[in-house]
Amino acid sequence: MNLRLTAVAFLFAVFANAQESVAYQKPSAEILQLAEFQRAPSVMMNSKKDWMVFSYRPTYKSLDDLNQEEMKLAGLRVNPVTNISSSITYSNNLKIRKLTDKSEVQVNGLPSNPKIAYTAFSPDEKKLAFTNTTSKGVELWILDLASNTTKKITADNLNANLGAPYVWMKDSETLLVKQIPAGRNALIDDKTTLPTGPTVSSSDGKVSQNRTYQDLLKNPQDEANFETLAKSELVKVSLNGNSEPFKSAEIYSGVSFSPDGNYLMLTTIQKPYSYIVPLSRFSMTANVYDANGNLVKTVNEVPLNEIMPKGFSSVRTGKRNMSWRDDQPSTLVYAEALDGGDQAKTADYRDEIFLWEAPFNNAPKSFFKTQQRFNGVDWSNADFAVVSDGWYDTRNTKSYLINLKDNSSKIIEDRNSQDVYSDPGTFNTTKNQYGRYVIDVKNNKTNLIGAGFTKDGQFPFIDEFDFNSLTKKRIYTSKLKNSKENIVDILDAKKGDVLVVEQSSSQYPNYFVRNIKNGKGKAVTQFANPFESIKDVYKEVIKYKRNDGVELTGTLYLPANYDRKNHKEKLPLLIWAYPTEYKDKDTAGQNTQNPNDFTFPSYGSFIYWVAKGYAVLDDAAFPIIGEGKTEPNDTFISQLVANGKAAIDALDERGYIDRKKVAVGGHSYGAFMTANLLTHSKDYACGIARSGAYNRTLTPFGFQREQRNYWDVPEIYNTMSPFMNADKMKTPLLLIHGDADNNPGTFTLQTERYFQALKNLGAPVRMVLLPKEAHGYAAKENIMHVLWEQDQFLEKCLKK
Repeated sequence: MNLRLTAVAFLFAVFANAQESVAYQKPSAEILQLAEFQRAPSVMMNSKKDWMVFSYRPTYKSLDDLNQEEMKLAGLRVNPVTNISSSITYSNNLKIRKLTDKSEVQVNGLPSNPKIAYTAFSPDEKKLAFTNTTSKGVELWILDLASNTTKKITADNLNANLGAPYVWMKDSETLLVKQIPAGRNALIDDKTTLPTGPTVSSSDGKVSQNRTYQDLLKNPQDEANFETLAKSELVKVSLNGNSEPFKSAEIYSGVSFSPDGNYLMLTTIQKPYSYIVPLSRFSMTANVYDANGNLVKTVNEVPLNEIMPKGFSSVRTGKRNMSWRDDQPSTLVYAEALDGGDQAKTADYRDEIFLWEAPFNNAPKSFFKTQQRFNGVDWSNADFAVVSDGWYDTRNTKSYLINLKDNSSKIIEDRNSQDVYSDPGTFNTTKNQYGRYVIDVKNNKTNLIGAGFTKDGQFPFIDEFDFNSLTKKRIYTSKLKNSKENIVDILDAKKGDVLVVEQSSSQYPNYFVRNIKNGKGKAVTQFANPFESIKDVYKEVIKYKRNDGVELTGTLYLPANYDRKNHKEKLPLLIWAYPTEYKDKDTAGQNTQNPNDFTFPSYGSFIYWVAKGYAVLDDAAFPIIGEGKTEPNDTFISQLVANGKAAIDALDERGYIDRKKVAVGGHSYGAFMTANLLTHSKDYACGIARSGAYNRTLTPFGFQREQRNYWDVPEIYNTMSPFMNADKMKTPLLLIHGDADNNPGTFTLQTERYFQALKNLGAPVRMVLLPKEAHGYAAKENIMHVLWEQDQFLEKCLKK
């Protein structure tokens, strides 16, 4: 395998050659010490919170992990040998413990060199299913929690190309498994198979607004290969490994049992396929079967959806969001647009929600009409449900309390969805008799668990909500001064026991059981801080204002030994940010950062460099605001420049920084931001832009949260495109991109073409393309090299 990285650079003062072949490098000792850490396990709990499952995985993938065979079809990236997503992240070990025990125990009998994924508790929560990927395919294993024993119950012939390859059946003794069909067709190799004709696409003249998708089907060979890889047979498999056929081969995109387990809804993808949209918009049919596999009813038929009205609040016509009602044995719930799915049309009500009881002999019944676009419904273990809707253009969200006895409704929430200070929190849930999560209602009261962001800081809370009076009573507010707790679940409301995750800037997040009545807490986990070398750095959430009065925030890090009182030394400053669109100044200025969040350095920010003597402003607020009929992007550039200048001014006024030595960086839309800042502002000595898009004419039907297309506002697309203004960019820029980017709009070509433009126009720029990497980076070799590239670049631009 070739482990060399292609790096292309234009000659400028700090880089010697115009074109280089660079072997993989590792960053300096200060950064390497932080980057080479042991990842703590992730924790999975059952609904009763009495069993904990600890999943361990390597800190990074290897380049060899990324170098497996891969096919890119209809928005999928799959390994055609093992028949599972090529980007999946595996665990390599499992441990379990009772919540009341003191420590976890190793799971016995795991497969050798395990590659574990898709873990799920059985309905009775006595067992845990998981997949293991071998060199040939995916197999299914079962862990018995009480006895701590495991066993394999299938061969490695499961089909996980469309996601989880199994679902538990109601009896907790049987699973419905997606299996590779017998006699499956061989894949077509387009390098050796001649086409039978040209590739033809056509339009019927209807207007549509489709984003710039990656990995689409391109020709009939792709169609055939997609069908081969996506088709599965459904097989019933018992815990002893016995199996029996259930359904013949189809492309099963959805497998869902009714709450009582007596019905099964199977959603299958049908022809025709598309070359301009991914499989989520292909033609689909939803059929409901009884437990024996007999067809009961075709409940939905969705045609190929290549034509969509403009706008984020527009939807397709027909039945949408079809699922089982959680509080009933076997009733389907779905929505249908009342405005033709077009947000531009005027309508008193946008969606209508319907209920349809099995066996579906009677017509569906209207349940509720929403004023805005339907977002979802939460059922309860009582006579209540909560429906929510929203409208993107206004950022409004509403919640309606439905009394199921008389179908009366009352609005219980009406706010800006971006207004975090008014967020009421989420309902505490419980599992009902059907094993479904529903709002936990006792005596017509329930609890809301909230993050608790306020203008004075973050104070997570628990409210009691009365469904009759619609009043709230605050029963707990977290007021920890030097640490933070996230409320996970209410374990025992009467006793006051809640499960929380507690952390501080230097205390790794750990689980605790806290009694909210007496304040006492008991540690459940003891994960150690893997970043001891930066535990004493100074950390502060700073607040400052933009020139138009908008409140801004960012998390400031200063070296541990820095003298903040005298600040004789002026530090180089690194700003890491990502722009966000808002419809009003008040919500744009709200703070969601907490100085007691654990300091977790990763390649996704500049925090590493505080260990090397830099000041770092992480997650700096870069709001882009468009109030009223004005769209945020109408003044994107001026707001972008103002955001950056405000941050630099704030730290310069504190006396911490040398404002002539400021670097800015970002990933994806943050890279787009970085390129624009270096183009339109003189406030920066250099910038780092990773996996960005720089020419908006290559994403002509919208990007990020821009709903208008290029032909609506060509001046906006052109002005916002760094590529169109490449002749103005003269500041040193480091461009990094994965050479297999899978994100819509951020094709690797975007960086390659921008680099070529900058190079030919005489800008000081360096481009690094990371082999095998998608939009986010995964391989240790590549991540370490990214850190080295950034370190070398920053040292040369800011310290020499």
